[in-house]
Amino acid sequence: MEYKEFSNGVSIPMLGFGTYKIDNADVPAAIQGALDAGYRHFDCAHIYGNEAAIGEAFEKADVKREDLFITSKVWNADQGYDKTLKAFEQTIKDLQMDYLDLYLIHWPNEEDFDLTLDTWKAMETLYEQGKVKAIGVSNFSEDQLKKVFAMCKVKPMVNQIERHPYKVQAELGKFDEDNGIVNEGYSPIGHGHLILEDETINKIAKNHHKTAAQVVLRWHIDTGFVVFPKSSKVARVKENFDIFDFNLDEDEIKAISALDQDKHLNY
Repeated sequence: MEYKEFSNGVSIPMLGFGTYKIDNADVPAAIQGALDAGYRHFDCAHIYGNEAAIGEAFEKADVKREDLFITSKVWNADQGYDKTLKAFEQTIKDLQMDYLDLYLIHWPNEEDFDLTLDTWKAMETLYEQGKVKAIGVSNFSEDQLKKVFAMCKVKPMVNQIERHPYKVQAELGKFDEDNGIVNEGYSPIGHGHLILEDETINKIAKNHHKTAAQVVLRWHIDTGFVVFPKSSKVARVKENFDIFDFNLDEDEIKAISALDQDKHLNY
């Protein structure tokens, strides 16, 4: 495993397991399969509706809490200082944990950003109380991050954004890096088969005797992004983890990055 370090010294595994859209009935097998494959970093969220099932799965798994890295996110309807604190307590109750490794604001409130700033104050309180090891945001623009910088006591340590070869996010990614924020990319291979059938990616994959998905995940990590692909297929879960025995060279990274179309593929 490779790791990225937050501004406060906490380390995060650069490859994690995404839990978005995993049905409650499928959670036990999915979590155990990911643990068996070697994953210890899990990306969760209250809005996914499966945190209680995930908590049960971890409770039954033979793994120590300190060996896990668990992320969750506060949803839009729970923004505001008091509501965020309440939402956090529900999340750790569902996950059957005493703390989170990372807690994020899931989305900025575009209509009332002051509410989002109040949410950030609650995030800082949770961090100061030691209930979370790191705090950050998701889907924030450069301008929105600057508004947080202007009022915060603790700067966001993470910005989780949509990112894949057709939406490279070069400018925002550089802004995050320049401000000590770790980049995380969700939907790392997009959805459907569009990216995985790309000619450039498949040519590079053939050179490394790897799959297109493995090459895309390696590209994320080689460009400094933390990623957490999701799959319910055991073979794919294992395949996604098997990316630490090769690296892409500079020309390969540039070729994949050149595929950028600023194309939204999340849904």
